[in-house]
Amino acid sequence: MIERDLALHFSDEVGQALLARKPIVALESTIISHGLPRPQNLEVAREVESIVRQRGAAPATIAVIDGTVHIGLNNSELEEIASREDIAKASSRDLAIAVASGTSAATTVAATAHLAVLAGISVFATGGLGGVHRGANESFDESADLTALSTLDITVVCAGVKSILDVGATLERLETLAIGLVGFKTTNFPGFYLTDSGFTIEHRVEDATQIARICEARVLLNTNHAALIVANPVAKEMARALHDEVLTSGLARAKAAGITGKAVTPFLLEHFHSQSHGESLRVNIDIIKSNAALAADIAVAQRV
Repeated sequence: MIERDLALHFSDEVGQALLARKPIVALESTIISHGLPRPQNLEVAREVESIVRQRGAAPATIAVIDGTVHIGLNNSELEEIASREDIAKASSRDLAIAVASGTSAATTVAATAHLAVLAGISVFATGGLGGVHRGANESFDESADLTALSTLDITVVCAGVKSILDVGATLERLETLAIGLVGFKTTNFPGFYLTDSGFTIEHRVEDATQIARICEARVLLNTNHAALIVANPVAKEMARALHDEVLTSGLARAKAAGITGKAVTPFLLEHFHSQSHGESLRVNIDIIKSNAALAADIAVAQRV
């Protein structure tokens, strides 16, 4: 039998913050293990945690290591996630399998959000959300992030969804699933690499205090059964001409190679990485740093 205390482990920093009711920000680990090149991934992970601490909150990077869910990682555990070759990628449906089998996995948005709520953490910073994939009307390919966030009371700071997805369909799904959405100092829905995906957001917020008030009102009105998404555009987007060129060539290559369904997105992401002359990597790093800072400000504002 698996004991709950053995399956869920809190770092000293996060455990003390929970006991003292201090602000905490959940951070995903997939970007460390699968999203950034080595050794830059470890450097960025440490810097992101430092940003959260500097803003007055405790960072809780979440991962599964040898069958144990870690809510917050110490330095050696962070190094493991960044360097080990056997780190899988786990969505929420994979968590029990990883724990029961004693394997290790980095957590996606869906899995991180689920575990953060389980641990009593209400603010989460990530890069970009998963969404509805291009051609989903035939492939039915849609990220588990959307359905997971439709059942979790958590505030997620992100840079929208990647422009390689079907942004319009993703926004429709967010509305259908009653997932709240506000733009941080913008009414343009960001497209990860781009500050404006071409779609608008109905609601705009100006600061973390306003977001904290929305979170409080959600509880009072019992509309907190689903997540609140805070769309925070990157400060310096990828050059649009370069973005459009890389996206067009990537879609053409995918079609020519017969790549379809869920294989399209990782193919396009790798295409951006190899063809954008380092710009996609620069944007990726800028986004997670900016989102971590805003998430920390929100977590602090919720405690005021």
